[in-house]
Amino acid sequence: MKRMTALFAAALLSAGLMSAVAHAQQDSAQQDPAAAPEQPQAAAPATDFSDEQLEQFADASQEIVVISEEYTERMHAAEDESSQQEVQMEANDKMVEAVEESGLDVDTFNAIGQAVQQDPELMQRVQEKVQS
Repeated sequence: MKRMTALFAAALLSAGLMSAVAHAQQDSAQQDPAAAPEQPQAAAPATDFSDEQLEQFADASQEIVVISEEYTERMHAAEDESSQQEVQMEANDKMVEAVEESGLDVDTFNAIGQAVQQDPELMQRVQEKVQS
């Protein structure tokens, strides 16, 4: 159970990190930072995800736990803020890669992560995917 909690904590943390990366990319593309903060509030997380998407989310989450552990150690070993930012950016890239290799896009992964936080039944479905 402790591993499951760690898994979802890491997955949701990384979802937030990836959301920040996607958000920054979106801001630079739009050149309108004032409009960007309203987007996450306007989009309610969907809860009608397929079993395949939940399986992909579970797979990506497990990979993200490994990445998170590795890069947390590297972050603590970094000597200065610049080095820490470099490590964080590399970790974000690896996490995005893990999500995409699972077959999901970052937006869908983030949406599932948000929905899992708000829907205990959906969280149970994902936990079942992780255990199988």
